[in-house]
Amino acid sequence: MILEAALSRLAERGKLESDVAAVISRLALAAVSVRGIINDGALGNAFGGKRSTRNAGGDEQHSLDIHADELFMSAMHKSPVRYYATEELERPVRLQPDKQLALAIDPLDGSSNIDTNVSIGTIFSILPAVDDDSDTEASFKQPGTAQLAAGFFIYGPQLALALTWGEGLHTFIYSARKDAFVKVHEGLTISRKAHEFAINASNARHWDEAVRAYVDDCLAGSSGPREKDYNMRWIASLVADCYRILMRGGVFLYPGDSRAGYGRGRLRLVYEANPIAMIIEQAGGSAIDGENRILDLVPSELHQRTPLIFGSADEVERIGRYFADPGAIGERAPLFGTRGLFRV
Repeated sequence: MILEAALSRLAERGKLESDVAAVISRLALAAVSVRGIINDGALGNAFGGKRSTRNAGGDEQHSLDIHADELFMSAMHKSPVRYYATEELERPVRLQPDKQLALAIDPLDGSSNIDTNVSIGTIFSILPAVDDDSDTEASFKQPGTAQLAAGFFIYGPQLALALTWGEGLHTFIYSARKDAFVKVHEGLTISRKAHEFAINASNARHWDEAVRAYVDDCLAGSSGPREKDYNMRWIASLVADCYRILMRGGVFLYPGDSRAGYGRGRLRLVYEANPIAMIIEQAGGSAIDGENRILDLVPSELHQRTPLIFGSADEVERIGRYFADPGAIGERAPLFGTRGLFRV
């Protein structure tokens, strides 16, 4: 089945579902355009390197960040979206005042990898618009449980789409021959158990005890308390790490740490963590900030940051127990409570 056929079925259910389907359809068209620009690379006009500006979250912007944002915003002018919120702009933009949807988007996740030819992507979250003319951010201050749909495009060896509207997770691959996204997985589920974990180990000296204990125990392998060997992965592209986990299980950890400005993590709750959490949960996985379910968090601002841990349900649950009491994990014998590779 192609994406448009699946969206047509969704649209038949009612006006709200029809609007959600229309937004997803327009996002898909824009993603194909973005993919074409990415494929041109340095041969095109959009790879202008880093700009002298920073986005609303303080991150350095690339020319392609801005270009992707402009493409997606332009696509939404023809969609039933009242508010458009993006990583690249400080405040939401009001597009269609009489429409009932709000779109939060990271137009180009992983843009620091642009010049290294690593997979990057676009993450999006569709929410019901909230009537509050005094606060244009009100629609984006809803918990992740309010999301009507979420997904991401990944620009890699294939242009892929991971998508949910609350009835399981579906993945599509773009076929240039058919000029359409073709469904490859329906009701995709993640293995409950994990043999891989993804974390930026260069920050180990800044981690708190829970993260150090968990990583130490994984690295101890079959001779440690976990009694099995793990592989460690880190792509530094959220969509790429997430897609790998969807395909073969595992966990991703981007915790808060002791560095200035990192205490509450670095990923954005509204347009990164929430859509990823909805995708993961719809595939049978879990997503937490260490102690709380991501989708239960209530944002206080559009660009709020959060720690993010997600992936195979059993492993995420275990990590949560490390945060609750890192010294009381049932499998950890006293032998393994001593100094480890990442514990000081």
